[in-house]
Amino acid sequence: MTLYDNPMYLEDVNKVADLALPWDKLQGRSVLISGATGLVGSFLVDVLMKKNETGLDCTVYALGRNAKRAAGRFIKWKGNPSLRFIAYDINLPFVRDDLGKVDYILHLASNTHPMQYSTDPIGTITTNIIGLTNMLDFAVAHEASRFAFSSSNEVYGENRGDVELFTEDYCGYINCNTMRAGYPESKRCGEALCQAYKAQKGLDIVIPRLTRSYGPTMLMSDTKAISQFIRKGIAGEDIILKSAGTQYYSYTYMADAVSGLLTVLLCGESGEAYNIADAGSDIMLKDLAAIIAQTAGRQVVFELPDAVEAAGYSTATKARLDGSKLKKLGWKPAYNIEEGLQRTIAVLKEIN
Repeated sequence: MTLYDNPMYLEDVNKVADLALPWDKLQGRSVLISGATGLVGSFLVDVLMKKNETGLDCTVYALGRNAKRAAGRFIKWKGNPSLRFIAYDINLPFVRDDLGKVDYILHLASNTHPMQYSTDPIGTITTNIIGLTNMLDFAVAHEASRFAFSSSNEVYGENRGDVELFTEDYCGYINCNTMRAGYPESKRCGEALCQAYKAQKGLDIVIPRLTRSYGPTMLMSDTKAISQFIRKGIAGEDIILKSAGTQYYSYTYMADAVSGLLTVLLCGESGEAYNIADAGSDIMLKDLAAIIAQTAGRQVVFELPDAVEAAGYSTATKARLDGSKLKKLGWKPAYNIEEGLQRTIAVLKEIN
């Protein structure tokens, strides 16, 4: 069984495709998505292609490193002329004279797993900076109408203890002289680079900031804590917690992350950053583990991380985002954390 055979997954796709967004901005236009086979990007591709089935005429260019994986992931759209996969490593210059004008670009590609932070810290930084530069240069060369840079909750760093929720102008503490700082610091640099291209090249840019995202489109190789918990849950195993679990974070279900991305892309103000977050999905790590364990009929067990794992962990202990700015554009989530986890586990159990 694939995702396309699962009623719950298709319900999520249809729900986002049916949102009252200004879809007319995409009519007859092209959308290019980097990181198109990832957790968020692949669902976004499915939403746009579903919208094409119901009257939207939008060409989708899906960028990714692995053509074979893309062919399997997007099997439903095989032979559909509206979807074109382009094999591409974003660390290389992106020159495509055959594409002509590309209207909207969503840059989602990034190293987003803790194990990558610790085993490939150089690649983590270069992907976030060089890769973004290549995509921005492509956007300028192809006269993009709008560029969306997918940033991260990690740009806020550690809570200084002066606020409960991070608004978009908050700046917490990051010790830049560490290996683990490579991911958040390069994301911060990426946002500044976007502002430079806006000022110097006249590029229309918006910055959606994603929280810790999850959902049935997650890759089984994902090493984020929530992904490891979910993987254990669908396997019917105990959930392993490698800390006291008091970290208090914001999370976002895949469908809500994509509805937020689309809201920022189509409704956001140029140059602005928007948190895609809701208090209904804020939770401590230990409580997150407990929900998944209960859903799987198992228990939570504690285990110390090894040195490689620990090196990739975020040092932030409290990172909750304020999503009120995005909600003023009309966005609202469809699911809270418990509902999102239940849907994720139910779908993954059926397709794995």
